Amino acid sequence: MTEPEKQEQGFSPVIALLAVSAIWEGQLAAALKDLGISTRKFGLLGHVSAEPGISFSELSRRSHITVQSAHTAVRALVDEGLVADATAHAGSASNLQVTAKGARILDEAQQRLSELDGALARRLPEVAAALDGIRAGAV
Repeated sequence: MTEPEKQEQGFSPVIALLAVSAIWEGQLAAALKDLGISTRKFGLLGHVSAEPGISFSELSRRSHITVQSAHTAVRALVDEGLVADATAHAGSASNLQVTAKGARILDEAQQRLSELDGALARRLPEVAAALDGIRAGAV
């Protein structure tokens, strides 16, 4: 194997993207920490806010977690006063809603995410432009 082939073999775009993703996820996690939410809770709050009454099955699909994990995560959000589950009784469909407290936390988290988006755009303008292109293409 030639030296250029060895160098090519040593680089993986997928691994590079995973590394960059981990760095930015860590920054988002740090930005959310004092709000008392994780990136997963932020995502779940966002889904419940965007679609009040969302089912646990749909919430798990959108969050890429099991239905059991969705139930556990939502129970934590309910216990923290961020989400209300207006389920009439066990076995009935859930009616998940973001509470006023959850809406305040979500708004602040979204502002912090926006700041990170701006930092990404300033540091990596080509990446930000490519992501804007993907968003515009409605992927």
